Amino acid sequence: MTEKKLYPWTALTLLTALNLLNYIDRSVLFAVQPLVQTEFHLTDAQIGYLTSAFIGFYMVAAPFVGPLADRYSRKLIIIFGALFWSALTLVTAVTHTYWELLVRHTLVGVGEATFVTIAPTFVADLFPEEKRGRIFGIFYLAIPVGTAAGYLLGGKLGPAHGWRFPFYIAAAPGFALALAMLLVPEPERGRYDTLRETPERASLKGLVGNPAFWTATLGMAMMTFALGGLQVWMPTFLSRSRGYSLEAANEIFGGIIVVDGILASLAGGWLGDYLLPKMKSSYYFVSAISMALGIPFMIVALFFKGPIMLPGIGIAAFFLLMNTSPLNAAVVNSVGAHIRATAIAANIFIFHLLGDVPSPTMMGWVADRRSLQLSFVLPVIAMGLSSAILFYGMRFAPDVKVDGKSGAHTA
Repeated sequence: MTEKKLYPWTALTLLTALNLLNYIDRSVLFAVQPLVQTEFHLTDAQIGYLTSAFIGFYMVAAPFVGPLADRYSRKLIIIFGALFWSALTLVTAVTHTYWELLVRHTLVGVGEATFVTIAPTFVADLFPEEKRGRIFGIFYLAIPVGTAAGYLLGGKLGPAHGWRFPFYIAAAPGFALALAMLLVPEPERGRYDTLRETPERASLKGLVGNPAFWTATLGMAMMTFALGGLQVWMPTFLSRSRGYSLEAANEIFGGIIVVDGILASLAGGWLGDYLLPKMKSSYYFVSAISMALGIPFMIVALFFKGPIMLPGIGIAAFFLLMNTSPLNAAVVNSVGAHIRATAIAANIFIFHLLGDVPSPTMMGWVADRRSLQLSFVLPVIAMGLSSAILFYGMRFAPDVKVDGKSGAHTA
């Protein structure tokens, strides 16, 4: 393979590895939160607020990062952010109160915002538009694999060595990967874009009235509400309400997430790309269908005991995770290259504001007053709303050219 052909895959590999560490760092807390809760004597609402605060600061930082990335070197901002969040993760060693942990967690959120806002635009400029579903399928493998690795890392090391120890392991590789990014050239912005730069695609004013962007973003917000709540509370639910040990609960849910996530992320990206020549709205369609199909299995998983529970969790998680890569491809394709980082920053702000910022705390609030099981009604409702929004958004999908030809004009 020539250096020219090798370059985009090398860059994609490094960015995916950094994304993996990003999600490991987030989910380690989910695995050890019962230990944190015991040490600091916290309510369910307080433990849920740790994640809400993390996402809140991450969300608020994104709109500041996006415009910078549209004007200056994306690579340097990614490197600085990775070093910053890796260093802060090590600060867990001197975290001895709930409020210290809260401050550490919020600052890590600011650091991670620099990566998550910018990296998708970097990835989009490495490969042609018609391959973005599959490429984002690879890049976003980091979500299930990193989340599962965090569950397994925390579930194994936390009970044996204390809840702080897994954070040290999660932080170390970030420094090496950040420095390795210095060797990766930054791609030209919009290198492979074929869509015309209309006002709604090329300006911030136009973004306000861009329905392709808004329906993808709002559909993602409801998906994130469901996924965020499940990630935070599922191990605790299996431990507290279904009788599994904390270690077993993390192993079960972590195993489901990693297997389902790999298969679902690749399947969703591949299916979106496969249907694109026939249906310009394929990314919206695949996401909407997957959300709808997941609802009955989610109900079985959460409200029925016995041997059908774990298969229900597995199938529901597959459909929930299947929309990750096509939805991100839809967002990237909805805007032009020169406002893409700013648009993704707006996307991040909105889908977290409406999604996983409120969901962990809302579920904790319901759990404190009724039951943890009843709190899972909220993610089920969010999945239905996501599906409805994305079905409506199909009519606004941009007409991406595939091999020089426009996609079919099917809604």
